[in-house]
Amino acid sequence: MTSKLAGTVAIVTGASSGIGHATARALAEHGAFVAVVARRRDRLATLVAEIEAAGGTAHAVVADIADRTQAERAVAEVVERFGHLDILVNNAGLMLLGPVLDADVGEWERMIAINQNGLLYMTHAALPHLLKAATDGPREVADIVNISSQAGREASANFGVYNMTKFGVNGFTEALRQEVTQKHVRVGVLEPGAVDTELISHNNENIREELASSDAIPEPLQSADIAESIAFMVTRPRRSSIAELWAMPTSQA
Repeated sequence: MTSKLAGTVAIVTGASSGIGHATARALAEHGAFVAVVARRRDRLATLVAEIEAAGGTAHAVVADIADRTQAERAVAEVVERFGHLDILVNNAGLMLLGPVLDADVGEWERMIAINQNGLLYMTHAALPHLLKAATDGPREVADIVNISSQAGREASANFGVYNMTKFGVNGFTEALRQEVTQKHVRVGVLEPGAVDTELISHNNENIREELASSDAIPEPLQSADIAESIAFMVTRPRRSSIAELWAMPTSQA
């Protein structure tokens, strides 16, 4: 365990797998108390056990952040347990792809609910506590890291609504950054390219087969690569704020 984040409290959403799981472990390794938020109770319990076995401190919060009440409750539970909040990593996301024509509008609604509304609800609930930490906390700085995507920078056919959600994340992040960074709440967006996670598995079989048959990326990023980047962002000196970080596999054009 290192101590760059000793005494801090971090919330990581979408922590039951992939980037969120790896990020929770990385922040705990830097000394943060980590609250892991997701819907899958069994996976959260396993993650908490892993962090504690490695000498860290973690707390599981089972919540569907697309529900505003549950998102607000999640933040309140963490602050009640640990007394403060220093870091929010908005990682939870869903990627459902396909052409706009004849699309399942329910899938669009699910993506908007998680990728955008969930991020907004968590940020809104956490921001007063983060501002307080930036004023009263020992680091005198707090952090929000929003996980976007290369799809928030570049539109592609069959990615339409996913593109919309991630372009929106980028815009919201920059606007919020301008509002609160001078109050020492650092707000940054991280945009990964291809990462080897279960994100693709949420799509139907036809989409999965189409993606598999397209130009494959021979060496995608791993979740730990993104977790390392997030940890880098939140462990900078108080004077340093990373507004945007674009992380791509070397083998991806």
